[in-house]
Amino acid sequence: MPREEAALAREADRRRTFAIISHPDAGKTTLTEKLLLYAGMVDEAGLVRGRRNSRSVKSDWMAMERERGISVTATALSFEFRGRRINLIDTPGHQDFSEDTYRVLNAADAAVMVLDASKGIEPQTEKLFRVCADRRTPILTFVNKMDRPGADPLGCLGQIEEVLGIDAAPVNWPIGPGPGRNFRGVLDLTTDSVQVYKPVPHGATAVPTESASRSAARGTLLSEEEADHLDDEAELIRTAGHPFDRERFLDGAQTPVYFGSALTNFGIEPFLDGFLGLAPPPGPRPAVDGAVPPERPGFSGVVFKMQANLDPRHRDRVAFVRVCSGRFERDMEATVARTGEKFRVARSVRLFGQERETVEDAFPGDVIGIVTSAGLRLGDTLCEGDPVRFTGRWSFPPERFAVVRCDDTNRRKQFVKGLQQLGEEGVVQLLIDPAKSSLEPILAAVGELQFDVVKFRLETEYGTKAVVSPLPYSSACWMTGPAAALARPMLRSDVRLVRDRDGSPVLLSTTDWALRMVREQNPDLTFDPHPPSGDA
Repeated sequence: MPREEAALAREADRRRTFAIISHPDAGKTTLTEKLLLYAGMVDEAGLVRGRRNSRSVKSDWMAMERERGISVTATALSFEFRGRRINLIDTPGHQDFSEDTYRVLNAADAAVMVLDASKGIEPQTEKLFRVCADRRTPILTFVNKMDRPGADPLGCLGQIEEVLGIDAAPVNWPIGPGPGRNFRGVLDLTTDSVQVYKPVPHGATAVPTESASRSAARGTLLSEEEADHLDDEAELIRTAGHPFDRERFLDGAQTPVYFGSALTNFGIEPFLDGFLGLAPPPGPRPAVDGAVPPERPGFSGVVFKMQANLDPRHRDRVAFVRVCSGRFERDMEATVARTGEKFRVARSVRLFGQERETVEDAFPGDVIGIVTSAGLRLGDTLCEGDPVRFTGRWSFPPERFAVVRCDDTNRRKQFVKGLQQLGEEGVVQLLIDPAKSSLEPILAAVGELQFDVVKFRLETEYGTKAVVSPLPYSSACWMTGPAAALARPMLRSDVRLVRDRDGSPVLLSTTDWALRMVREQNPDLTFDPHPPSGDA
């Protein structure tokens, strides 16, 4: 292997890039903060919900996120830990922002699935798991909240297999859950050793206060009752459970399962150690002309997220880019594959919440932010040398629609700019009715909360208030066909013909029946619920 390719392979092998997925309130953001705590990146982990004087979470930067205690944007956090470069992409927990999560999963090499120990598999978790399964993304599972009443580790394993259809392979097992007992630690099933914890002050890392083999722990670290119960469960897991199989894990057919409590820090370090040992380094990325290996000499990367106003002082715009191959260098010139235009990367940063540092170079698996990224879109490929165009889904069928307007004529410039940037981010899709005023565009979204975010950000970031009024439509279809057929008027009151930002015709319909009637009346047209830019 040439020296340059060998150096790239070494750097790529040092990277671990993953996303965290979960149902709202399963503890995803809290786990993220605790991983940063153990990695030494924060002195004190902030909680999503807590006392007024508790720190705000590093991974939730938007005021709305801190006020409501939810994550509504994806953030990328990069840090060094035990010789590895960890790129952690924290995803929105709320189901109304699953679009952002889907896009992020295009940039991850693995995923961490967080489950509530008492609730098991919840709807949003299942939905996001299906996205990972489609991409055959390796998934590690962390069963959280083992310190809460009703924690059911066996039930969680059963649900993983029954609902998600993959093997669950426990790597450790909780000590003490169940009626009348407290969660005290974990049994490492690979070494048959017991690790017992004790509570620590908020903001401190928890390490096992004592550790011993399972047999030596009887009567010392564990009572006879605890030891008997643990022996019975360990025997059950070993005889009826699935042994860990790395190949099945990498193929997305099995998930290693860890147990713990992000709130009390119990089991976090074993999970982090397990992640470093199991999560794969960057591999070949799917592209139009075939997979691109990370050691490809020329730089290539894909834009998986856009974000405006990360720094309110500068009102800048950042494109999050996953480096897929080659070496990125600041001030380099790359080609935007979609347009063929040259793009000079003058300002590149690594982000940590709202904090940022200049990035001089980056390697496959890294996530960088390109500042003031006018001309870039979600899904764009930046590359050197031979053209490369990575595949992935970046836009999704909307299910909610509303018209938005600005009643303050003095703030319409800010209103238009804000909507344009929010549309480029993918917060919502913007549609225009040619027969109506361009100052009253239609917002198209997956969930209602996206409209709240638009209103909130227009007011707080652009200084303009917006009035959002819901529309009765329930689906959108992008239409293609002969120009004459596309110009044909839709003479129905339950449908509406609009245009997206590229001028493509989009049919909004109130019911499936209405859409079916239009299809039958226009056999020379093709109707697709996915935007044409959905597979870049």
